[in-house]
Amino acid sequence: MANLKDIRTRIASVKSTQQVTSAMKMVSAAKLRKAQDAIHMMRPYAEKLNEILTTVSSNLDYSVENKYAFRKNKEKILIVAITSDRGLCGGFNSNVVKRTTELYFETYQEYSQKGRVDVIAIGKKGVDGLKSKGIKVIKSFLDIYEELSFTNISEITKCFMEGYTMGIYDHIEVVYNQFKNAAVQNLVTEQFLPVLTEPTESVQPIKGEMLKNYIFEPSMQEIADIIIPQSLRIQFYKAILDSIASEHGARMTAMHKATDNAGVLIRELKLQYNQARQAAITNEILEIVSGANAQRG
Repeated sequence: MANLKDIRTRIASVKSTQQVTSAMKMVSAAKLRKAQDAIHMMRPYAEKLNEILTTVSSNLDYSVENKYAFRKNKEKILIVAITSDRGLCGGFNSNVVKRTTELYFETYQEYSQKGRVDVIAIGKKGVDGLKSKGIKVIKSFLDIYEELSFTNISEITKCFMEGYTMGIYDHIEVVYNQFKNAAVQNLVTEQFLPVLTEPTESVQPIKGEMLKNYIFEPSMQEIADIIIPQSLRIQFYKAILDSIASEHGARMTAMHKATDNAGVLIRELKLQYNQARQAAITNEILEIVSGANAQRG
C-alpha cells in the first residue's frame, strides 16, 4: 500500500486538475452560448438561400453552362477537413480526421493512388492528425478563429471556387461537425462543388405549377450567376460556425466528464488514505502494546 505522503500528494494533484477542468468547462459554456446563437441565426438564412439556389439551378436552361452546377467526371478531388486549433474536446477532431482518412484511403482509393486527391485542413489539430495518418496536407488555414468574420472565410471559399472553375478540381467535399446541441455533434461529409441541383431530404426545389406563382427578375440565369457564388460562401461560413459551436459543446462535455471523474478519483484516494492511516495507527498501537507486554515480562 502506498504511503500517506504519496496519497496526499496525489489527492492535491487531482484536485488541482479538477479545478482546471471545471474552469475550462465554464469558459466553454460561455463561448458555446455565443457560438450557438450565431449558428442558430445563420442556419435558417443558409437553408432558405440553399432552397432558392436549388430551385433556380434545377430549372435553368442548360444550353447556357452553369460553371458551378455543371457536373463533370471526377478526375481530381479535393477534401476540406474542418477541425479546431486546440484539443481537449473529446473525439471532435479525431472524428474528422478519421472520416477524412476513410475518404482518402477507402472511398477515393483509386484516385488517391494516382495522386488525384488533395486535402486541405482548417485548424491545427486537423493538420497534425492527418499528417500522422500519412496524408499530405497541401494547404492549411490556421488561427482563423481568432479573427473570424464572413469576409475572412469568403477569401478561403474563393480559393475552392476558383480551383473548381479553373478545372483544377472536379469534385470538392467538406468534412466537419454539425452542431445539434451541447452534447451531440453530427459528423457530416457534404458535397461543396458541383452545386447539387437534385432535391434532398432538407431541400425540395419548387417546380411545375407552383413555379408559376413566382416571378424571377431579371431572369433565372442572371439570378443564378449572382446567387450561386453567394450561396457557396454562405454554406461554407455556416459549416465553420457549425464546427465552432460543436467544438465548444464537445469541450464543455469533455471537461464536465473530466471534472466528474476527478471527483470520483478523489473519493477513492481519500478512502485509500483513510485505510492506510488506520492501518498505520493500528500498527503503532500493536507496537506499543507489544512493548508494554515485553517490559512486564
